[in-house]
Amino acid sequence: MIGAVIRFIVSALVLMVVSFLIPGFRIAGFINALLASIVIAIIGYLMERIFGGKVTPSARGIIGFLTAAVVIYLVQFLIPTMRVSIIGALLASLIIGIADMFIPTELR
Repeated sequence: MIGAVIRFIVSALVLMVVSFLIPGFRIAGFINALLASIVIAIIGYLMERIFGGKVTPSARGIIGFLTAAVVIYLVQFLIPTMRVSIIGALLASLIIGIADMFIPTELR
């Protein structure tokens, strides 16, 4: 349980850093970033269940990268303080993928 809480906190911090670095990706405040990380995890889980394990960002392929970008783009419609352009979603997916190599947000 504590591992899941830490995972979401780290994910929220990564989203806030991405919001600072990427034009076209904005999220207001830590609580909204935390909510967005939870929603991203839920949508990512649902997409993995529907399409199989090949669409996860951990697959590190182009399909996983594009799926992560689509998930990030769709979350803006569920979190009112989050605004993401298509280019912003692609860049955010890239930055989050790079950050995940150094700061893993998966429970191992």
